[in-house]
Amino acid sequence: MSLMSEDADPSEQRAAARPAAANAQQGRVTFNRLELHRILNLYGRMVADGEWRDYAIDFLKDRAVFSVYRRASEVPIYRIEKDPRLARKQGMYSVISATGLILRRGHELERVLLVIDRKLAVV
Repeated sequence: MSLMSEDADPSEQRAAARPAAANAQQGRVTFNRLELHRILNLYGRMVADGEWRDYAIDFLKDRAVFSVYRRASEVPIYRIEKDPRLARKQGMYSVISATGLILRRGHELERVLLVIDRKLAVV
């Protein structure tokens, strides 16, 4: 015996369940479309040059992390992090090396990513 009436649209029930899923995502920090475009543009160029091979994106409660790998089985060679808690202090964007050293931190993603772009230009 079904609790649904025969004339009820199943998509209406799915739409009613969506706000619960949206509330689960509200507590996470994410990259917006423009930030992802800039990061993936850099990633694509580095893959084309044979420097990078894999990546991972983590949307955590307090920060968003884009990790870059030379090989999938290794530790990330770079982590690009967005931490909104630091927006008024040192800047919410940072590039962190495999050893945990913060290579650059700032308020603008473009300028922070130059630390990786310049290494390619120098070599």
